[in-house]
Amino acid sequence: MTTAIKKKASAVWTGDIKNGGGLISTETGVLRDAPYGFKARFENGPGTNPEELLGAAHAGCFTMALSLALTQAGFVPQRLETQAEVTLDKLGDGYAVTAVHLVLTAQVPGIDAERFESIATTAKAGCPISKVLNAKISLQCTLSS
Repeated sequence: MTTAIKKKASAVWTGDIKNGGGLISTETGVLRDAPYGFKARFENGPGTNPEELLGAAHAGCFTMALSLALTQAGFVPQRLETQAEVTLDKLGDGYAVTAVHLVLTAQVPGIDAERFESIATTAKAGCPISKVLNAKISLQCTLSS
């Protein structure tokens, strides 16, 4: 039996929702006291926000899962680039992430478009971040030469 892998991140918030602010950090130190707050989330202000971070995590997770799936199928990707668009909708008195749209552009020598899309769709479903989300997750693939 393997031991579960645990990764840690932290957030600190001070002040009220509109004038306050927070700092997000990861245990690896890649993010260390990265500012986040209301203005970054709802008004395009400076800093980051949870939806942006979720999008980055999902894009990264999916792209790694796709690299693994392509490698296992005998293909070596030259470049995989994924953008994630996270939709935050107002529902009732609160907000919810209702969708994530992944846009993938890839260079994978020797693969046809149908096989590529099939492998990408399987990787989307198998990515651990996809599995944790209840939002509708869509995928648009482009295979370039």
